[in-house]
Amino acid sequence: MQRRHFIAAAATAAVTGTALPALAASNKPIRIIVPYAAGGAIDLSVRKMATMLEAELGTIIIDNRPGGGGGIGMTAVARAPADGQTIGIAAVATNAINPWLFKSLAYDPIKDFAPLTQMTRIPNVLVVNADIAKQRGIATFADFVTFAKKESGKLTYASGGNGSAGHLAGELFKRALGLDIVHVPYNGGAPSQLALLSGHVDFSFDNLASAATNMRAGKLKALAVTTAKRSALLPDLPAVAETLPGFSIDTWWGLVAPAGTPAELVNQYNAAMVKALRSPEVETLYRDMMMETVTNTPREFGEFMARELAHYQEVVKLSGATVS
Repeated sequence: MQRRHFIAAAATAAVTGTALPALAASNKPIRIIVPYAAGGAIDLSVRKMATMLEAELGTIIIDNRPGGGGGIGMTAVARAPADGQTIGIAAVATNAINPWLFKSLAYDPIKDFAPLTQMTRIPNVLVVNADIAKQRGIATFADFVTFAKKESGKLTYASGGNGSAGHLAGELFKRALGLDIVHVPYNGGAPSQLALLSGHVDFSFDNLASAATNMRAGKLKALAVTTAKRSALLPDLPAVAETLPGFSIDTWWGLVAPAGTPAELVNQYNAAMVKALRSPEVETLYRDMMMETVTNTPREFGEFMARELAHYQEVVKLSGATVS
């Protein structure tokens, strides 16, 4: 798959087909496929939004399909009928990183999906087990870099799966410092974080929404954010880029339908989803989870995903990360 093919497809991947009656009047439930394990930040954010969305669209079922760096779930969305009964969660890993990381995918990140709206965008954060960090004398990012250099060849880092933003950040980190660190992928952010809390791995680049609860509880210690600059959510925490110039990774996700979903349904869904995401209940939860709520039109979300796809082609190349 070539970059030019993806970017050109973004402009032509408009939803098509004959308009259908408003699905809110249907008795059939809508299925939202989450391509990651239950319990993680993506899963929790979707479930809260779905609760508010049911008032507009009727019964919604959350269908977790973890595995393959999110590829299993996204393939299921791409192959589902374009009848409005199936919606999927597209994320930075599934629709911007995986196309350059994997040798082949069972879906096209642009032309197989009809964008609905983005949901959120959040920084990733380098976290360590707080108790273990104290034992090792690690209080700052500089301390961690010194420790990692000393222990090169012995350290492991967890991620929510091959192709996740956490995986890519880890590869960029060890490549920039010339270190030998083993990547341990898990089926989602929740099991990845559990491994860190249990002391089975040494660190991870988790998304802030996923790590926030255990950071507040003092179980995880945050050392740096992976955005190009410091985050307004954690202004006292340095950016990795302050030490490793050019380092920039963050996380986003949003809602898509199978390509060919009628424009009437796409517009109906977008209006209902934006309303749900901007409700005080959802915005409060997202803020508490250290997530920024982001909504846009289907066209804007499609253009955003195309830009992210182009951006991560170079990031993946620089990281040297690959998945067979």
